[in-house]
Amino acid sequence: MMIHTQIRIKGKVQGVYFRVSAQSQALKLGLNGMVRNDFNGDVYIEAEGSEDAIQKLIDWCIIGPAKAEVTEVISETGMLKNYAGFAILR
Repeated sequence: MMIHTQIRIKGKVQGVYFRVSAQSQALKLGLNGMVRNDFNGDVYIEAEGSEDAIQKLIDWCIIGPAKAEVTEVISETGMLKNYAGFAILR
């Protein structure tokens, strides 16, 4: 079953290749969606795919790429948007 999840990552998560790394992880997991930097310093992800793959992405977000310092990860499910691919938004 496909689910849609919104993930907000807080901490030192901009300027550390979080978006590129998240996109790579999502594609490895077969997820569709998008990732962007928010003006408040967070990284925001919308991902769609299997519940197992989404959980693996959330688990990865807790650690993030090598230079990230993640302090909090907040996720919630939402309505499917039927993304095609996984985009980095600027």
